[in-house]
Amino acid sequence: MNLLPIVVIVAAFTVVARADTYTDRYDSMNVDDVISNKRLLVAYIKCVMDNGRCTPEGKELKTHITDALQSGCAKCTQKQRHAIKKVIKHLIHNEKDYWSQLVDKYDPHRTYSRMYEKELGSI
Repeated sequence: MNLLPIVVIVAAFTVVARADTYTDRYDSMNVDDVISNKRLLVAYIKCVMDNGRCTPEGKELKTHITDALQSGCAKCTQKQRHAIKKVIKHLIHNEKDYWSQLVDKYDPHRTYSRMYEKELGSI
């Protein structure tokens, strides 16, 4: 029996499944290190606000931030969903000014951010 067709089909399904999610290339990034280090957090915020330089991770985040916000992170991996919720919760509770700036830029009508604030706003 020739296994090549089976391998090709499995590979094709893997590619299709992966296309439905954002890259997991940066899933190993420690979000706790970012939110606990004000300098690092501000650097990422400046990146996504177009006010500073971007690391490769910041560039990747910036390319998907609007889609992720609007879709409820539908294309996010489980690790990304967990990390995003952690960051948003931190911003809502500890960095209100930065949260407001991000909302103003990416959700000026507050269509999507209200959902996150309602879900993550209470401690």
